[in-house]
Formats: sequence, C-alpha cells, structure tokens
Amino acid sequence: MIIGVDDSEESTYALNWALDLFFAPYAPNFHFDLVVVHAKPSPISVVGIAGPGSGQALPYIESDLKKIAARVIEQAKEMCISKSAHGARLEVVEGDARNVLCDAVEKHHASVLVVGSHGYGAIKRAVLGSVSDYCAHHAHCNVMIVKKPKTKH
Repeated sequence: MIIGVDDSEESTYALNWALDLFFAPYAPNFHFDLVVVHAKPSPISVVGIAGPGSGQALPYIESDLKKIAARVIEQAKEMCISKSAHGARLEVVEGDARNVLCDAVEKHHASVLVVGSHGYGAIKRAVLGSVSDYCAHHAHCNVMIVKKPKTKH
C-alpha cells in the first residue's frame, strides 16, 4: 500500500484514516506492506517562469522545500509508530505528486494507493490539477480517495 502525504490537513486525515483501518492492532489483518511517499516539488517548479534574478532565490526555496519534506515525513513517521505500523517505509521523492505517486505504485508493485482529497472546486481543480483525479485515472492499482468530513458550524 502506498499512502501519499503532503503538508495538508486532508493528507494527514487520509494517513490517519488508512492507518486506523488497515494497520492498527485491532484492524483486520490485511497483510499490506506500507510505503508513505511525499512528493517534494523541485525549486524550479515552485518559481516557475520568472524574470532575471529568480535563480538567486532557488537555494532558499530548496531549503524551505527540504524543511517541509522533513516535517511531513517526521509527522507521518510519528503517526505510523503511534498506530503500530512499525514496518512502514517513508520516502521523499522530488517531482510532481501525480507522477511521483504513480511511479511509486509501479516501483513497489502496490495494490492500493491512498490519497487525500483537497476538495477543490471545478475552477481551482482545472487550474491546479487534481492529484487524486490524476492518480485515479493513471495509477495501475486501486485508488482510495479519502475525503475529510466537513466540519459543522
């Protein structure tokens, strides 16, 4: 099983949900190996097409991206330990999340990919692209898209 994580509440919810369902001591014994994958964007993809001098910002952006990746993986590691998923492997792979997750499915011969849903509307999804939608159409395994319940006001 591959679980894709980023620094969002939706991702944290999806990881927690999957750990409770498949890996907690009281969960049914499904015999999944677990790989938690964080896709770290490249600094150039963050800067995009920028004007002169943008190259000077790349080392700072790279440093920030590494800190975010370390924080995301550390949080995922702590969640795995707290849910007794001790054999979990944690990976940080540079690239677009859509490709990183689909490649991880192939690399690890995963039977299930779990991703959170940000719940973007049609316009935002069209502009940003939906990782979960892409994976549902392109990953060569079952894809579970976990939606965080809406909070009631």
